[in-house]
Amino acid sequence: MTSRSKYLLVFDFDETIVNENSDDSVVQVAPEEELPDWLRETFQEGFYNQYMQRVFKYFGDKGVKIADIKAVYEKIPLSPGMPTLFRFLIKNQDRFEIVLISDANVFGIESNLKGYGYHSLFRRVISNPTALDKNGYLTIGPYHTHNCPQCPANMCKRKIVTEYLAERAQEGVRFEGLLYVGDGANDFCPSVIFTSTDVTFPRKSYPMHKLIRKMEEKQKGTFKAKVVPWESADVIAQYLQALLNKS
Repeated sequence: MTSRSKYLLVFDFDETIVNENSDDSVVQVAPEEELPDWLRETFQEGFYNQYMQRVFKYFGDKGVKIADIKAVYEKIPLSPGMPTLFRFLIKNQDRFEIVLISDANVFGIESNLKGYGYHSLFRRVISNPTALDKNGYLTIGPYHTHNCPQCPANMCKRKIVTEYLAERAQEGVRFEGLLYVGDGANDFCPSVIFTSTDVTFPRKSYPMHKLIRKMEEKQKGTFKAKVVPWESADVIAQYLQALLNKS
């Protein structure tokens, strides 16, 4: 088996790998486990990244320690069937190149994956960068800029997937097919460029799944990739096993 016959498997994080939105989960470290109205009211659609920067600053001002934030991320529960899927992938690592693309943040995602022992599965975690400032506060920045009108200002997953494929092609890596596991509208954006040899795994009845169905209702055959909806990630593990048996 050469390294060139792998599938590229892309995962989203929030409400895909984990069963919650990690930005919402982390609020429990705030005093009284909720954010004040004045802070919540600063949220603007499409500018979640800037909002989370303010949330982390508020945590720091209130004396919340980085260890408290990490402890919350580590305990966010995995989605149904996700441990089964990850155990399958550990056994078949030679057949998949696995990356994670998320609009959450690197610190939270890595804390969670390391906590559960799955961090080494991922070749790359692509998310909004985090750092500690001079006060020891957690800070978050935008991942990049782009021109996609559908996506939040700080991240377009279609641009990320396209750039990743170009980078790997330059390194001589060709993939047998693309596989994408997600739930949100920003996961729909990259999947529209997939071809009939690719597979999308939208979480059933979540925005990604609804957008795929809407596109298909409007004009049948416009969404090219195979669609395998899931409520439990066991379904994904079974599908991937069958895929390997065929190839």
